[in-house]
Amino acid sequence: MINSKIAQALSVPVKYPAGTTPFNVQIIKGGENSGSMPYNRRDYYKIWCISGPARIDYADKSVEIAQPALIFSNPLVPYSFENQSSELLGRMCIFTDEFIKANERLDSILESSLFRTTSDQVFFPNESQLSFIYMIYEKMVEEFNSGYIYKLDIIRNYVNLMIHEGMKMQPALSETHHHNAASRIASLFLELLERQFPIDSPQYVLKLRKANDYAESLSIHVNHLNNAVRDVTGKTTTAHITDRIINEAKALLRHTNWSISDIAYCLGFDYANYFNSFFKKNTGITPLSLRK
Repeated sequence: MINSKIAQALSVPVKYPAGTTPFNVQIIKGGENSGSMPYNRRDYYKIWCISGPARIDYADKSVEIAQPALIFSNPLVPYSFENQSSELLGRMCIFTDEFIKANERLDSILESSLFRTTSDQVFFPNESQLSFIYMIYEKMVEEFNSGYIYKLDIIRNYVNLMIHEGMKMQPALSETHHHNAASRIASLFLELLERQFPIDSPQYVLKLRKANDYAESLSIHVNHLNNAVRDVTGKTTTAHITDRIINEAKALLRHTNWSISDIAYCLGFDYANYFNSFFKKNTGITPLSLRK
Protein backbone atom coordinates (compact mmCIF):
# COMPACT_ATOMS: atom_id res chain seq x y z
CA MET A 1 0.00 0.00 0.00
CA ILE A 2 1.05 3.60 -0.54
CA ASN A 3 1.64 5.32 2.77
CA SER A 4 -0.24 8.48 3.78
CA LYS A 5 2.71 10.80 3.10
CA ILE A 6 2.96 9.62 -0.49
CA ALA A 7 -0.81 9.69 -0.95
CA GLN A 8 -0.87 13.31 0.26
CA ALA A 9 1.88 14.24 -2.18
CA LEU A 10 -0.16 12.76 -5.02
CA SER A 11 -2.92 15.28 -4.39
CA VAL A 12 -0.70 18.18 -5.52
CA PRO A 13 -2.15 19.59 -8.75
CA VAL A 14 0.09 19.71 -11.80
CA LYS A 15 0.17 22.91 -13.86
CA TYR A 16 0.58 22.47 -17.59
CA PRO A 17 2.37 25.19 -19.56
CA ALA A 18 0.78 26.55 -22.69
CA GLY A 19 1.52 24.68 -25.91
CA THR A 20 2.85 21.19 -26.36
CA THR A 21 5.98 19.73 -24.82
CA PRO A 22 8.02 16.58 -25.49
CA PHE A 23 7.67 15.78 -21.77
CA ASN A 24 4.78 15.70 -19.33
CA VAL A 25 4.17 14.48 -15.79
CA GLN A 26 0.82 13.99 -14.12
CA ILE A 27 -1.15 12.41 -11.31
CA ILE A 28 -3.06 9.16 -11.79
CA LYS A 29 -6.31 8.99 -9.82
CA GLY A 30 -8.67 6.04 -9.99
CA GLY A 31 -11.86 8.05 -10.18
CA GLU A 32 -10.55 10.09 -13.10
CA ASN A 33 -8.75 7.28 -14.91
CA SER A 34 -11.13 4.34 -14.42
CA GLY A 35 -11.95 1.82 -17.10
CA SER A 36 -9.63 0.57 -19.79
CA MET A 37 -7.09 1.99 -22.19
CA PRO A 38 -7.38 0.13 -25.51
CA TYR A 39 -4.68 -2.08 -26.96
CA ASN A 40 -2.55 -0.09 -29.39
CA ARG A 41 0.86 1.36 -30.04
CA ARG A 42 1.68 4.75 -28.58
CA ASP A 43 4.13 7.32 -29.87
CA TYR A 44 5.89 8.09 -26.59
CA TYR A 45 7.86 6.45 -23.80
CA LYS A 46 6.13 6.23 -20.46
CA ILE A 47 7.27 5.55 -16.89
CA TRP A 48 4.42 5.09 -14.46
CA CYS A 49 4.07 3.97 -10.89
CA ILE A 50 0.63 2.86 -9.70
CA SER A 51 -0.85 1.33 -6.57
CA GLY A 52 -3.18 -1.24 -8.16
CA PRO A 53 -5.24 -3.32 -8.39
CA ALA A 54 -5.08 -3.32 -12.17
CA ARG A 55 -4.09 -5.46 -15.12
CA ILE A 56 -1.85 -4.77 -18.09
CA ASP A 57 -2.18 -6.94 -21.20
CA TYR A 58 0.62 -7.37 -23.73
CA ALA A 59 0.45 -9.34 -26.95
CA ASP A 60 1.71 -12.54 -25.35
CA LYS A 61 1.04 -12.15 -21.62
CA SER A 62 -0.97 -10.40 -18.92
CA VAL A 63 0.40 -8.98 -15.67
CA GLU A 64 -1.85 -8.66 -12.63
CA ILE A 65 -0.93 -5.66 -10.49
CA ALA A 66 -2.06 -6.25 -6.91
CA GLN A 67 0.58 -4.03 -5.28
CA PRO A 68 2.52 -0.88 -6.19
CA ALA A 69 4.21 -1.36 -9.53
CA LEU A 70 6.74 0.55 -11.62
CA ILE A 71 6.07 0.18 -15.34
CA PHE A 72 8.23 1.13 -18.32
CA SER A 73 6.43 1.47 -21.66
CA ASN A 74 8.17 1.39 -25.03
CA PRO A 75 6.26 3.00 -27.94
CA LEU A 76 6.96 -0.13 -30.02
CA VAL A 77 5.26 -2.45 -27.51
CA PRO A 78 1.44 -2.22 -27.54
CA TYR A 79 -0.55 -2.89 -24.42
CA SER A 80 -3.98 -2.40 -22.93
CA PHE A 81 -4.53 -1.33 -19.34
CA GLU A 82 -7.50 -2.02 -17.09
CA ASN A 83 -7.91 -0.07 -13.88
CA GLN A 84 -9.78 -2.25 -11.38
CA SER A 85 -10.14 0.24 -8.53
CA SER A 86 -11.54 3.72 -7.97
CA GLU A 87 -8.78 4.13 -5.37
CA LEU A 88 -5.95 3.77 -7.88
CA LEU A 89 -3.18 6.29 -7.25
CA GLY A 90 0.06 7.00 -8.96
CA ARG A 91 2.26 9.20 -11.09
CA MET A 92 3.38 8.95 -14.65
CA CYS A 93 5.72 10.81 -16.94
CA ILE A 94 5.66 10.56 -20.71
CA PHE A 95 8.35 11.71 -23.12
CA THR A 96 9.45 11.37 -26.72
CA ASP A 97 12.81 10.10 -27.89
CA GLU A 98 13.55 13.64 -29.07
CA PHE A 99 13.26 14.81 -25.46
CA ILE A 100 16.03 12.44 -24.37
CA LYS A 101 18.16 12.84 -27.49
CA ALA A 102 18.36 16.58 -26.88
CA ASN A 103 21.15 15.60 -24.49
CA GLU A 104 23.65 13.37 -26.31
CA ARG A 105 25.04 12.03 -23.04
CA LEU A 106 21.64 10.55 -22.13
CA ASP A 107 20.82 9.15 -25.58
CA SER A 108 21.89 5.65 -24.54
CA ILE A 109 19.21 5.31 -21.84
CA LEU A 110 16.62 4.59 -24.52
CA GLU A 111 18.69 1.51 -25.38
CA SER A 112 18.56 0.22 -21.82
CA SER A 113 17.16 -3.23 -21.15
CA LEU A 114 14.03 -1.68 -19.63
CA PHE A 115 12.83 -0.47 -23.01
CA ARG A 116 13.76 -3.52 -25.08
CA THR A 117 10.82 -5.22 -26.69
CA THR A 118 11.77 -8.61 -25.26
CA SER A 119 12.33 -7.50 -21.66
CA ASP A 120 10.04 -7.34 -18.65
CA GLN A 121 8.54 -3.88 -18.17
CA VAL A 122 6.70 -4.32 -14.85
CA PHE A 123 8.52 -4.25 -11.51
CA PHE A 124 7.31 -4.30 -7.90
CA PRO A 125 9.37 -1.94 -5.69
CA ASN A 126 9.59 -2.32 -1.94
CA GLU A 127 8.49 0.48 0.42
CA SER A 128 11.89 2.16 0.46
CA GLN A 129 12.21 2.06 -3.33
CA LEU A 130 8.64 3.29 -3.70
CA SER A 131 9.28 6.33 -1.49
CA PHE A 132 12.37 7.21 -3.52
CA ILE A 133 10.51 6.80 -6.82
CA TYR A 134 7.72 9.13 -5.73
CA MET A 135 10.26 11.63 -4.48
CA ILE A 136 11.70 11.70 -8.01
CA TYR A 137 8.25 12.30 -9.45
CA GLU A 138 7.65 15.16 -7.03
CA LYS A 139 10.95 16.72 -8.09
CA MET A 140 9.84 16.40 -11.70
CA VAL A 141 6.57 18.17 -10.90
CA GLU A 142 8.41 20.92 -9.02
CA GLU A 143 10.75 21.59 -11.94
CA PHE A 144 8.01 21.19 -14.54
CA ASN A 145 5.95 23.92 -12.87
CA SER A 146 8.92 26.22 -12.35
CA GLY A 147 9.96 29.06 -14.60
CA TYR A 148 13.58 27.96 -14.74
CA ILE A 149 14.85 28.21 -18.32
CA TYR A 150 16.84 24.96 -18.11
CA LYS A 151 14.20 22.92 -16.28
CA LEU A 152 13.96 20.28 -19.04
CA ASP A 153 17.66 19.52 -18.61
CA ILE A 154 17.06 18.86 -14.93
CA ILE A 155 14.01 16.71 -15.71
CA ARG A 156 16.07 14.62 -18.16
CA ASN A 157 18.42 13.80 -15.32
CA TYR A 158 15.46 12.77 -13.14
CA VAL A 159 14.22 10.49 -15.94
CA ASN A 160 17.70 9.01 -16.16
CA LEU A 161 17.69 8.44 -12.40
CA MET A 162 14.28 6.74 -12.61
CA ILE A 163 15.53 4.39 -15.32
CA HIS A 164 18.58 3.44 -13.29
CA GLU A 165 16.34 2.77 -10.30
CA GLY A 166 14.32 0.39 -12.45
CA MET A 167 17.45 -1.33 -13.72
CA LYS A 168 18.44 -2.05 -10.12
CA MET A 169 15.25 -4.10 -9.79
CA GLN A 170 16.17 -6.35 -12.69
CA PRO A 171 17.90 -9.69 -12.13
CA ALA A 172 21.68 -9.34 -12.12
CA LEU A 173 22.30 -10.35 -15.72
CA SER A 174 25.35 -9.28 -17.62
CA GLU A 175 24.88 -7.56 -20.93
CA THR A 176 25.18 -9.77 -23.98
CA HIS A 177 28.25 -9.08 -26.05
CA HIS A 178 28.33 -10.36 -29.58
CA HIS A 179 31.70 -12.02 -29.82
CA ASN A 180 31.10 -13.90 -33.04
CA ALA A 181 29.33 -13.64 -36.36
CA ALA A 182 26.57 -16.09 -35.43
CA SER A 183 25.45 -14.07 -32.40
CA ARG A 184 25.55 -10.83 -34.41
CA ILE A 185 23.42 -12.37 -37.17
CA ALA A 186 20.92 -13.81 -34.69
CA SER A 187 20.68 -10.47 -32.90
CA LEU A 188 20.10 -8.58 -36.16
CA PHE A 189 17.46 -11.10 -37.24
CA LEU A 190 15.55 -10.81 -33.95
CA GLU A 191 15.71 -7.02 -34.08
CA LEU A 192 14.48 -7.00 -37.68
CA LEU A 193 11.66 -9.40 -36.76
CA GLU A 194 10.53 -7.24 -33.86
CA ARG A 195 10.61 -4.04 -35.90
CA GLN A 196 7.70 -5.30 -37.99
CA PHE A 197 5.40 -5.31 -35.00
CA PRO A 198 3.01 -4.27 -33.65
CA ILE A 199 0.56 -3.99 -36.53
CA ASP A 200 -1.66 -1.03 -35.72
CA SER A 201 -3.59 -0.51 -38.94
CA PRO A 202 -5.64 -2.84 -41.18
CA GLN A 203 -3.84 -1.27 -44.14
CA TYR A 204 -0.41 -2.39 -42.93
CA VAL A 205 0.94 -5.58 -44.51
CA LEU A 206 3.78 -7.66 -43.08
CA LYS A 207 6.75 -7.11 -45.38
CA LEU A 208 9.04 -9.91 -44.21
CA ARG A 209 7.13 -13.17 -44.05
CA LYS A 210 9.66 -15.98 -44.61
CA ALA A 211 13.22 -16.82 -43.62
CA ASN A 212 14.44 -15.99 -47.12
CA ASP A 213 12.95 -12.47 -46.83
CA TYR A 214 15.07 -11.84 -43.73
CA ALA A 215 18.16 -13.34 -45.33
CA GLU A 216 17.82 -10.99 -48.30
CA SER A 217 17.37 -8.00 -45.98
CA LEU A 218 20.53 -8.98 -44.10
CA SER A 219 22.40 -9.74 -47.35
CA ILE A 220 23.32 -13.28 -46.35
CA HIS A 221 22.40 -16.74 -47.62
CA VAL A 222 19.29 -18.20 -46.00
CA ASN A 223 21.22 -21.29 -44.88
CA HIS A 224 23.76 -19.06 -43.12
CA LEU A 225 20.93 -17.24 -41.35
CA ASN A 226 19.20 -20.47 -40.33
CA ASN A 227 22.39 -21.99 -38.93
CA ALA A 228 23.29 -18.86 -36.96
CA VAL A 229 19.82 -18.44 -35.44
CA ARG A 230 19.58 -22.12 -34.51
CA ASP A 231 23.05 -22.18 -32.96
CA VAL A 232 22.45 -19.09 -30.82
CA THR A 233 18.78 -19.46 -29.84
CA GLY A 234 18.11 -23.18 -30.19
CA LYS A 235 15.13 -22.43 -32.44
CA THR A 236 14.86 -22.23 -36.21
CA THR A 237 14.33 -18.97 -38.05
CA THR A 238 10.93 -20.19 -39.18
CA ALA A 239 9.94 -21.06 -35.61
CA HIS A 240 10.77 -17.53 -34.44
CA ILE A 241 8.77 -16.00 -37.29
CA THR A 242 5.83 -18.32 -36.69
CA ASP A 243 5.76 -17.65 -32.94
CA ARG A 244 5.83 -13.88 -33.48
CA ILE A 245 3.07 -13.97 -36.08
CA ILE A 246 0.92 -16.17 -33.84
CA ASN A 247 1.42 -13.80 -30.88
CA GLU A 248 0.45 -10.83 -33.02
CA ALA A 249 -2.55 -12.68 -34.41
CA LYS A 250 -3.75 -13.46 -30.87
CA ALA A 251 -3.35 -9.83 -29.86
CA LEU A 252 -5.29 -8.57 -32.88
CA LEU A 253 -8.06 -11.12 -32.36
CA ARG A 254 -8.41 -10.22 -28.68
CA HIS A 255 -7.93 -6.47 -28.75
CA THR A 256 -9.29 -5.23 -32.09
CA ASN A 257 -12.58 -5.52 -33.92
CA TRP A 258 -10.89 -6.11 -37.27
CA SER A 259 -12.35 -8.89 -39.37
CA ILE A 260 -10.44 -12.16 -39.58
CA SER A 261 -9.91 -11.46 -43.29
CA ASP A 262 -8.29 -8.11 -42.44
CA ILE A 263 -6.05 -9.73 -39.83
CA ALA A 264 -5.06 -12.45 -42.32
CA TYR A 265 -4.21 -9.81 -44.91
CA CYS A 266 -2.08 -7.79 -42.48
CA LEU A 267 -0.12 -10.89 -41.51
CA GLY A 268 0.75 -11.73 -45.10
CA PHE A 269 -1.88 -14.34 -45.99
CA ASP A 270 -3.53 -13.98 -49.38
CA TYR A 271 -6.66 -15.79 -48.24
CA ALA A 272 -8.37 -16.05 -44.87
CA ASN A 273 -8.59 -19.85 -45.09
CA TYR A 274 -4.77 -20.02 -45.36
CA PHE A 275 -4.55 -18.00 -42.17
CA ASN A 276 -7.16 -20.18 -40.46
CA SER A 277 -5.19 -23.33 -41.28
CA PHE A 278 -1.90 -21.77 -40.15
CA PHE A 279 -3.41 -20.54 -36.89
CA LYS A 280 -5.12 -23.84 -36.05
CA LYS A 281 -1.98 -25.83 -36.87
CA ASN A 282 0.05 -23.78 -34.40
CA THR A 283 -2.50 -23.21 -31.63
CA GLY A 284 -4.97 -26.09 -31.89
CA ILE A 285 -7.96 -23.73 -32.25
CA THR A 286 -9.38 -21.53 -34.97
CA PRO A 287 -9.08 -17.73 -34.95
CA LEU A 288 -12.86 -17.45 -34.52
CA SER A 289 -12.78 -19.74 -31.47
CA LEU A 290 -10.10 -17.59 -29.82
CA ARG A 291 -12.08 -14.41 -30.50
CA LYS A 292 -15.21 -15.90 -28.98
